[in-house]
Amino acid sequence: MQVYTYSEARQKLALVLEQAESAGKVLIRRKDGRTFVLTPLKKSENASPLNVSTIKVDVTTEEIVGFVRQGRER
Repeated sequence: MQVYTYSEARQKLALVLEQAESAGKVLIRRKDGRTFVLTPLKKSENASPLNVSTIKVDVTTEEIVGFVRQGRER
C-alpha cells in the first residue's frame, strides 16, 4: 500500500487515483500526523440496478403482451 504526503497527493493527484484503483487503497498523511484512506468505489456501488443495456429485437408490443399473458396463464 502506497503512502503519500498531503503535498505529494496534491501534486500527483492523477497518479494517486490510479494507484488507489489498482491497489485498492492509498494512504495520505498530513503534517500533523492524521492519516486518511483513499479507496475507489466499485462500479456496482455507483450504478443503478435499473441501468441495463438494451438489445435490438424485432418484436411488436402486441407480441410482448401476448408473451406476458402466456406466462401468467401457466
